[in-house]
Amino acid sequence: MGRILPDNESALAPFRAEIDVLDAQMVELLARRFEVVKHVVAVKKAEGLAAFLPERVEDVIEKVSARAETKGLPPELVEKLWRVLIEWVIDYENERLG
Repeated sequence: MGRILPDNESALAPFRAEIDVLDAQMVELLARRFEVVKHVVAVKKAEGLAAFLPERVEDVIEKVSARAETKGLPPELVEKLWRVLIEWVIDYENERLG
C-alpha cells in the first residue's frame, strides 16, 4: 500500500523505491552471511577456537574498506558498519560457544 506523497516529495518516489529494493537485497545478503556464521560457530566449537580473533577482524575490515574505496563508497562508513556487524556476530558466537 503506497501512501500519497506531497508534490515536493513525488520526485523522490523512484529513488525511494530503488532504495527499498536495495535494502531488501542487503537483508538477503546479511541472511546469507548469517547462515555462514552458524557454520563458523560449529567449527569454532569443534576446534576450541575463540569467537574473537582480532587478526581476522582487522583483515575483514581492511578488505571491505579497500573494496569500498574502489566503489566510491566512504571507507569510514563501511568500517563503522562492519565493526558493528562483527561485534554483534562475536557476541552471538560467544553465547553459543559458552
